[in-house]
Amino acid sequence: MNPARPGSPGDPGKRLALTAIAVAGALALAGCGGSGSSGASGASGSSGSSGAELSVQASYMPQPVSADMAAGFLTITNKGGTKDELTSVTSDSAGEITMHETNGGAMEEVNSFEVPAHGQLVFKSGGNHLMFEKLKHRPEQGDTITLKLKFAESGPLTVEMPVKSATYNPSTGH
Repeated sequence: MNPARPGSPGDPGKRLALTAIAVAGALALAGCGGSGSSGASGASGSSGSSGAELSVQASYMPQPVSADMAAGFLTITNKGGTKDELTSVTSDSAGEITMHETNGGAMEEVNSFEVPAHGQLVFKSGGNHLMFEKLKHRPEQGDTITLKLKFAESGPLTVEMPVKSATYNPSTGH
């Protein structure tokens, strides 16, 4: 369990429990599938022909079931010959965006994710995902959330993430 951040209200167990409940609800409603491309934009993060060449596909946020927390999913593709690392995600729509991995049904916050050379980093229901915390307003289906993805080596990517229905199950996405 992560310790409470300085100045955070309540005990750490309560925060973790509330986060787990919100994620479980969002993930259960979001559906799951393979990867594909829909609803995302992003510029190349290339640093040369042998560097990382990053792009984003299939981004979406299921309409949140909570007024202050939501999940987000997307796929980052690296067509370059060098790995990179996603180090943070920010948005004017949320006070904080954390990255989580799920192993054996347990969710754990992580500080970064590797984007392998000639590979993908997939955020999907039941697996790696983004948690939007301290939402400034509750996103509704049809809204678009702007994200900035920051990497260890490549320049940042701006992503337009559409808000889908809470039961959205992409046929070619995740």
